[in-house]
This record gives sequence, C-alpha cells and structure tokens, in this order.
Amino acid sequence: MSIPAKALERIKTSLKRFQPILQSARTRDVNESDTVVIVTDMLDYVFGYDKFSEITSEYSIRGTYCDLAVKLDGKIAFLIEVKAIGLELKEPHVKQAVDYAANQGIEWVGLTNGIEWRIYKVGFQKPISADLVLTFNLLDVNVKKSADLGALCLLAKEGWQRDHLEQHHNVQQIINKFTFSAVILSEPVLDVIKRQIRRISSDVKISDEEIRNILMSEVLKRETLDGEKATQAAKLVAKAEKKALRKTKPSESSTESISELPEEYKEKLA
Repeated sequence: MSIPAKALERIKTSLKRFQPILQSARTRDVNESDTVVIVTDMLDYVFGYDKFSEITSEYSIRGTYCDLAVKLDGKIAFLIEVKAIGLELKEPHVKQAVDYAANQGIEWVGLTNGIEWRIYKVGFQKPISADLVLTFNLLDVNVKKSADLGALCLLAKEGWQRDHLEQHHNVQQIINKFTFSAVILSEPVLDVIKRQIRRISSDVKISDEEIRNILMSEVLKRETLDGEKATQAAKLVAKAEKKALRKTKPSESSTESISELPEEYKEKLA
C-alpha cells in the first residue's frame, strides 16, 4: 500500500494529539454533538479531508439526516453516523447508517463514537447488506505498528483516492473462513487428504464423499458452511477449479502430436 510520506507523518503526529482529547472527552462523557465536532476535526487533521470543502454535516437523504458526509470530486465518497463518545456501538446503529447510504446508492458507510471506528461496504442486493471491512480503536492504535498504521491509511484521503479500502475489501472476500471451508471441501484438497490417508495405511479405502461428510460434520464449523457467504465462497472456488482444469486440459493439437510419438515416449507422457 503506497501512501506519501507526508501523509504518514500527518497521521502519526495528529493521532498523538487527538488521543488525549478522546480520553478527556470519554471521561467527561460528552454528548453526540460534541463528539461530531471531534470526529470532524479528526477527519481533517488525521485522515486528511478538508473540513471546509470535503466534509458536510447533517447531510439530508430523503428528509432523514446523517451526521457527516465526505465528498470528493463532487460525489459523496462515504457517510458517517456519529454516536456519543460514551455510547457502545450496536447493530441498530449500523442499520440506520446503511439505510441512509442505500437510499442514495452510496457504497461506503462509517459508524463511530470517536474512539471506535467501523467502516462498512454496502451491498445493494435484496435484502440490503453491509460487510464490516475495517475496524479500529483510536485509543488502542499504536502508529509504530505497521498493521495499526495501515488500518488508518486505508481510511485516509490518500488511501481512499488510490482505492486501497476497496482493494482491502476484495482481499477480505477471498481470505476468510467461508472461502477456506470451501477450499477444504474442493476435489483437489479431498484428493490430497485421500493420498495422505493411504500413506498412513494402505488398507484404508475412503471415498471423497466420506471425507467430505466427516469434514462437514466433525471438523469444520457449521457457520462456515451455511448461508449466503458460504454459497458465494463455494461458487468462487468451483469457478477457480474449472478455470484451472481448462488450463491443464490438453488441446487437440497437443493430443495429435503425442499420438505421433513412439510408444515408449507415449507411456512416459501418459
């Protein structure tokens, strides 16, 4: 992930400034309006969005208001629903923010109480969905740790303009428990398991279906096998298998050329 050195330095320096402010605000249990002010300043000083030209407060969507909207190149990049700093973020807060975004066709939503931040990607299929793509706690963040700094860079203006958050989401769509379960249940992996079982004991004969049933009932968690995400993962793995099979399948021309070889070479290539 490429972020300008100047932006990295801004994030590090500004975060050190805001962490004591957040601590104090939490101790004083400031209200939602005051939290919005702090969040607006952090979007500016930490994340690099100009609060006078790129951050809009009380953004109206069909008569309903969202606390903040970040606007880049004349378009809303993402919405942010802000809760009071002492309030624990819960699912209903997410639904409210996602509903705001869905009404306008906005793909990204943020939910924060100033300290805890959650960034969601909105899916417009029915029913409307929201994938949690990024989460961090600004009081726990240590900018000396590359993972912590990287999380902040994803939300920073420089990272946003380079589609780093979108790329991060794409990776999450593959590197997750649902895809791993689908891969484990795929034929190539079942073949590997079968070979390993034979090495342990040549007397054991077990079918792919028997292996699959044991994995599904006794090894893998049921939550990774059921539901829409599990179905999508299975389709993704099946598509990859078919693509790999097409690549390895010999063409007609290669088959013809092999048939013209002497018998001793045909056996080696079979």
